[in-house]
Amino acid sequence: MQLSGSVIIQASRQKVWDFLTDPHRVTPCAPGVEQVEVLEGGQKFRATVAIGFGAVKARFNGEAEWLELDPPQRAKIKAHGAAPGSVADIVADMTLSDSPPEATELKWMADVTIAGQLASLATRLMMPVSQKLTQQFFAAVKKNVEA
Repeated sequence: MQLSGSVIIQASRQKVWDFLTDPHRVTPCAPGVEQVEVLEGGQKFRATVAIGFGAVKARFNGEAEWLELDPPQRAKIKAHGAAPGSVADIVADMTLSDSPPEATELKWMADVTIAGQLASLATRLMMPVSQKLTQQFFAAVKKNVEA
């Protein structure tokens, strides 16, 4: 499943970058994230995420790792998580660019693969629920950075 979008944030590119690459600041914006632990100097993370697609719910435990960091322009991260009977793999990329007046455009894309029991039971709900969760995430990021 491919997800992508963009958002204009009324803040400098450096301020947006600093927020998005700080797990302690960005985690509260992510729906379903129950906990996050920073590993290896901020390059790797361990997290627990609860997600539901209608009546089908799962709690994933997994790790994420920055693949590329080009401050304050581009970052790429990959994550792998497992829940009973299901697995999820995500590769996400974000690009920041200046947007007049004194704002930042954040463009993002994510390639999400969910396999196993969750995928077989909730296939039709995955795309709309995933889009809704990403909209909630980026709305929360925008609100927090602009505050």
